[in-house]
Amino acid sequence: LSQKPEGGYDMRMVMGSFVAKLSFNEMCIVLKEQKAWRQVRDFFAWMKLQLCYNPSVIAYTIVLRAYGQVGKIKLAEETFLEMLDAGCEPDEIACGTMLCTYARWGRHKAMLSFYSAIQERGVVLPVAVYNFMLSSLQKKSLHRDVVQIFKDMTDKSVAPNHFTFTVVICSMVKDGLLEEGLGTLYRMKSLGFAPEEITYSRLISSYVKEGKQEIALRIYEDMRSCGIAPSNFTCASLLNLYYKNGDYTKALSLFSEMERYKIGADEVIYGLLIRIYGKLGLYEDAERTFEEAERLGHLSDEKTYTTMAQVHLNAGNFVKALKTMELMRSQNILFSRFAYTILLRCYMMKGDLGFAEQTFLCLSKTGFPDSVSCNDMLKLYIREGLFDKAKNLIFQIRKENVVVDEELCRTMMKMYSKEGMLVEVEQLTQELRENGSLKNSNFIQTVSMLLHAGDGKFEREKYTVLATGLPDGNALELMLTLYLENDNSIRAGCTLDVLLETPDGLSVANQLISKFIREGDASKAETLCDLLTKRGSRPESGVSASIINLYGKQQKLEKVKEIVSAIDASAAYRAEIYNSIIDTFANCGELVKAFHFYKECRDKGIDASPTAISVLVNKLTNHGMHREAEDVINRSFRDNVVLDTIAYNTFIKAMLEAGKLHFATRIYERMLSMGVSTSIQTYSIMLRLSTVLLRKNMPDYLIEM
Repeated sequence: LSQKPEGGYDMRMVMGSFVAKLSFNEMCIVLKEQKAWRQVRDFFAWMKLQLCYNPSVIAYTIVLRAYGQVGKIKLAEETFLEMLDAGCEPDEIACGTMLCTYARWGRHKAMLSFYSAIQERGVVLPVAVYNFMLSSLQKKSLHRDVVQIFKDMTDKSVAPNHFTFTVVICSMVKDGLLEEGLGTLYRMKSLGFAPEEITYSRLISSYVKEGKQEIALRIYEDMRSCGIAPSNFTCASLLNLYYKNGDYTKALSLFSEMERYKIGADEVIYGLLIRIYGKLGLYEDAERTFEEAERLGHLSDEKTYTTMAQVHLNAGNFVKALKTMELMRSQNILFSRFAYTILLRCYMMKGDLGFAEQTFLCLSKTGFPDSVSCNDMLKLYIREGLFDKAKNLIFQIRKENVVVDEELCRTMMKMYSKEGMLVEVEQLTQELRENGSLKNSNFIQTVSMLLHAGDGKFEREKYTVLATGLPDGNALELMLTLYLENDNSIRAGCTLDVLLETPDGLSVANQLISKFIREGDASKAETLCDLLTKRGSRPESGVSASIINLYGKQQKLEKVKEIVSAIDASAAYRAEIYNSIIDTFANCGELVKAFHFYKECRDKGIDASPTAISVLVNKLTNHGMHREAEDVINRSFRDNVVLDTIAYNTFIKAMLEAGKLHFATRIYERMLSMGVSTSIQTYSIMLRLSTVLLRKNMPDYLIEM
């Protein structure tokens, strides 16, 4: 009959020979054996016409089950109502069958409504029905309903089994009820059920996400004490916990344990290990881990590539970082905004402007780049001296309302200070203080204070800054540069006063002067030196020497003389300054002055450097001042100055040029006796000396030499 279509048979005709021959129980057996829902329907209709038929919950339950298996929910509901009308009180089996039908076909709203109704009737369901309901609800992420039904089970003293606990703990965890989930786990164990690894894993992972390290580790230890080996998912959760808390040793110990128990690492774990090795500075181990993941075919996620690239960048190896990003591209993995951010940093560190701009453009196509990428691009423009491009980028940053973090703010201020853009500094500071993003930043507060340098609000602003700590050193340096660029000596002086009040203020001022000198900006360097001198401080000797050298290169001897006069009037000379003075005057042809300072240097007991002596002797010789050159050489020998190969070569050559052949040979002999190494130039000079000796018919000296 099951093979025949609807209307293809008449049940009365089929069962005609069985009328009055089957008992009620036999009819129930036949009803249960029907294979298709139509046959169940038709046979039950015939069954109800028989004299021996008596409405029974058993027969109705069989029909309900048949309808439920094929999703004929409407027929099942009609049958259930018919059962009630027939005076049959549904038992736990009939109710459970109906509930399972709703659960099987995802009719959860109807199921919960029906469940509430049977609760009112006081029907106690078997655990299998509860489990079926719980599982169905969990599959649809209705975790709150799962938890509620479990509480109903507990209230009705229905004993949960292993499956019940597993499902319920999972839903509790997913609903954020971690304490209840953990309590249910302990209850499960107390009843003699052994939780599975996945149950432990869900709890561990959730507690890790909550940052509750101690509880997560306690659950893990409990799991291990039960002899359960952790899955790679559990290990990944713990590794992530150790990474966040900086417990790198424990992380590596766990990885060793994984290897011991042959727990396979997946890409997530490899990524975490690479991060951990990077944090520990174990860059080779990180690279080896990445290569192992590649060899095992565990490289498919962008995060793993970008993590390895970041480790290389932190090690300062942008070449390997770029290679990693190129490998990612070769695997046809699409670049996210974050990947482009990493790529941009690679090109920034490499100084590849063209590719950096291309990458920045790619970023812009998905929305204007964030503060990190803008900062990288801006730094590159400043480093390359492309100030117009830097200004244009800053304009775009402000136009696009990029959230300016402190790093980007510092870079923007650096650009403004270099270009003397005081108005822009004032505008940016005002904006950042008004929108509150950096309102409490010490950097911004220091800049704001210094913008009032010299006016009535300065002291009040200064009090605000000092109340929270020391002024920001970088802000002091940038603002000092800004005011020097604007020739605003009053505000520059006020800023310098604040700087000198900080512990390392004088050192910072000297570093700033040195920076100006390296950039060839003698004007700013000199102005800052003057400001220091007026405040009873003076530049370090090395800084003063550098200024003298800079003016010497620029042929500004008058400036050198001014500095020399100021130093002479205010402080005792030091060797570094003298050497610079001697070197500067000698190179500029002021040999009388250079020789004068050399003698003064010796009279004060200050050792001139071998380099300064060499330069002076060479210049004196070139200008025919042989007597003075000889005097310098003799003084050096008399004072036992430690000389290098270049100095001895210069001395020999000078005396050869002066015709002092005997003295030249003695210098050579002294050079050898002092253990100073000779050079090709030494032998070249001595060959010239030999030629002169032969020409002058002085073979004895030649043989001796």
